[in-house]
Amino acid sequence: MSAEMPYLDPQLPVAERVADLLSRMTLPEKVGQMLQLNAKDDVRPMVEEMHVGSILHASPEKLALAEELVARTRLRIPLLVAEDCIHGHSFFVGSTIFPTQLGMAATWSADLLEKVARATAVEVAATGIHWTFSPVLCITRDLRWGRVSETFGEDPYLIGELASAMVRGYQGDGLDDPTAILATAKHFAGYSETQGGRDASEADISRRKLRSWFLPPFERVAKEGCRTFMLGYQSMDGVPITVNSWLLNDVLRGEWGYTGTLITDWDNVGRMVWEQHIAADYTEAAARAIRAGNDMVMTTPGFFAGAQAAVAQGLADEAQIDAAVARILTLKFELGLFENPRTPSAELIAQHVGSDEHAELNLEVARRSLVLLTNDGTLPLPSDGTRTVAVVGPNADDQHAQLGDWAGSSGQADWLPDGHPREMTQTVLDGFRDHVPAGWTVTHARGANIVDLIPDPEGDFFPDGQPRPPIGVPCAPDEAMIAEAVAAAEGADYVVAVVGDCIELVGEGRSTATLDLIGGQVALLDALAATGTPMVVVVMSSKPLVLPPSAHDAAAIIHVANPGMRGGRAIAELVLGQIEPSGRLPISYAVHVGQQPTFYNQLPGQHGTRYADLTQRPAFAFGEGLSYTTVTYDDLEILTDTVTADDVVEARVTVRNTGSRPALETVQVYVHDVVSSVTWAEKELKTYAHVQLEPGEAQVVELSLPAADCTLVDADGVRRVEAGAFELLVGPSSRDEALLRAPFTIKV
Repeated sequence: MSAEMPYLDPQLPVAERVADLLSRMTLPEKVGQMLQLNAKDDVRPMVEEMHVGSILHASPEKLALAEELVARTRLRIPLLVAEDCIHGHSFFVGSTIFPTQLGMAATWSADLLEKVARATAVEVAATGIHWTFSPVLCITRDLRWGRVSETFGEDPYLIGELASAMVRGYQGDGLDDPTAILATAKHFAGYSETQGGRDASEADISRRKLRSWFLPPFERVAKEGCRTFMLGYQSMDGVPITVNSWLLNDVLRGEWGYTGTLITDWDNVGRMVWEQHIAADYTEAAARAIRAGNDMVMTTPGFFAGAQAAVAQGLADEAQIDAAVARILTLKFELGLFENPRTPSAELIAQHVGSDEHAELNLEVARRSLVLLTNDGTLPLPSDGTRTVAVVGPNADDQHAQLGDWAGSSGQADWLPDGHPREMTQTVLDGFRDHVPAGWTVTHARGANIVDLIPDPEGDFFPDGQPRPPIGVPCAPDEAMIAEAVAAAEGADYVVAVVGDCIELVGEGRSTATLDLIGGQVALLDALAATGTPMVVVVMSSKPLVLPPSAHDAAAIIHVANPGMRGGRAIAELVLGQIEPSGRLPISYAVHVGQQPTFYNQLPGQHGTRYADLTQRPAFAFGEGLSYTTVTYDDLEILTDTVTADDVVEARVTVRNTGSRPALETVQVYVHDVVSSVTWAEKELKTYAHVQLEPGEAQVVELSLPAADCTLVDADGVRRVEAGAFELLVGPSSRDEALLRAPFTIKV
């Protein structure tokens, strides 16, 4: 067989196998390979009539049928099976669901995130899936955006560090490893620069701004070998990213030399017809997508006929289709799918999915993701005597709020409508019941609801047939629920109030007009504060929210994002002092929604730091986070005060634990370009280091920063190092008052 069809010979080089297979394919078969279709629909015509190259959102039953059908086709080209495994194997029953990306980012630990991605890849590969649409490299700018939880926050350097780690974890030592899966850098690029925080709107962004902050994380993972890039929904300068030749060809494939595979986001090609109205029909849309260099077209069935018609009418060249199909086939050969389609393995599923090893890793990540924002000394709770803790709030016992988006009940998987088995998730209430000292009492009251849902007045479905999310209407405060919570607080020594948002307010098409705690939550916190019982506020949400005075006046505030299946235990351990707080914010909290955007590295402006009624100072800033001890910074010293662009800036600083408990301190290093040829961020994170400090211990931390990293993008859009004066800023957060400063000079 292999002698007659060389593409089946595993001994031949991949390029030869690809060329041989391409030579045997008809145009419909080639176009079919460029299609990724939604397996929620009937997979039989996809395989038998459209020669589909990839499927996604496949239930185990649909996946088995599709693989069986492919085995009967003429060329038996295996499927690439993809899924949104964003923070764990999201839609497989019993899998490990980690904190969301925003939660993981609070660890500031590339090592941990590489382990998370590796564990996810092992679980995903066991179930017959080859491709995850992760990590997200978007930069959060407007907190109203519905997809904040999918990001690593607001800083390009931190995003690049963490995203690169996840790419390494997913792809392992190479695609020939049976536990390796394809990573996807998304959403390329500028997708998060939305208007009014509304998802998938026009990104009003200049090319210089794009190069300055939005492209660097993508460039890093492109050059580190991320095998696929997903293109954002949005348009830029009126041109959808899907057909933006400058971005795809001049920059990505030209300047960066990227040879990987591009995939559109959901129905991007169709959207040019029915939403953006820049193509008259699917023939024109397909032609434009092909000419721009797209490889895989996600969930646009009309592309199949449209691409063939485009070739027949001379609007697209079949050679361009051949180039795209060659990249897709290369992935399949390098994954070894022709020899082993990597179908689900019951043995490997039993061994790896939801394993004890992965559960322990999940707990470690959840612990490290928690950020202590304020503390008047109430925390940690004393362990002596017998106490009563009232655990209240709408998110205290809500597994769906704890798991966050892309986790079963979030709506993307119709075969898992109720989410993962309840017993796999330890909620905050579970955590306290399981981990308080012997003799303590834990009481509970919900206290408030968040939203009711009503149909979208524009209709139940979008023009492409996808369901419109319902509208969330804030619930009114419920006096009986509040009274029950107040009674619990009055009967307790401490109250832990778990508030935030809910799964109905998170995700694609679910941006919010407000950042307030909605529903009955503010009334609940106000009533709890009035009891006088020391209150710990736990903010469990997909994004930083605006907190009321009753929260800011509480004994403590803890940011937990969506902390995953083990998050409830981790939160209880933190409050009870069984672990040390070590998380640091990857994103800033606003005081008011009208401050948007609030990211730390904004450009200076004449009056850009305030409104008439409010400054731009955030409630909590990027990099902030407390310990149960105190750490001081002293004696910042630059060892190389004059360098060239090829040298390394060497410095050191002394950090000292002046308290009585251990600390894992995140030493943050920022750079300020004193005078620049163009306006530039007043400070930018350039590196950081974790330092373990025992009580009373002092360490001299050695810092190294390549001068080549002290760049800006000039007026011509060129990234370069400018000669002149700089400052090194070192400290525990991005707050100016928290940073030590030392000057150095770069000579070019």
